[in-house]
Amino acid sequence: MAAPGAARRLYRRILQLHRALPPALRDLGDRYVKEEFRRHRAAGPAEAQRFLREWENYAALIQQQIDEDKQNLREKTVYGLQLTEEKLNDFRDEQIGQLKELMDEATKPNKKITISEDSKYKN
Repeated sequence: MAAPGAARRLYRRILQLHRALPPALRDLGDRYVKEEFRRHRAAGPAEAQRFLREWENYAALIQQQIDEDKQNLREKTVYGLQLTEEKLNDFRDEQIGQLKELMDEATKPNKKITISEDSKYKN
């Protein structure tokens, strides 16, 4: 992967951000991040740049949501975001499969993770 120092710092930052998540969500997120960074170790420069940009966007989003939760700006904290159809169309078949696996894992009945489309802020 291009710029291994930057990738390593981002990886550590994401795992650190996950510490603020509910335990089940943290566990799921940590496993996914570790797997994805491992999978992209040998990525070419263009793919590595895209990969890092998407994970930087993820880290910024999670940081913002954690900060909002700490300030009680939301009635109910919802982490992540809804993927648009346009974004999903950009995914390769392999990525769609990974997304399905992640969704299945996150929505298992024994997990205490709330999946909600309601991300409205308090007035």
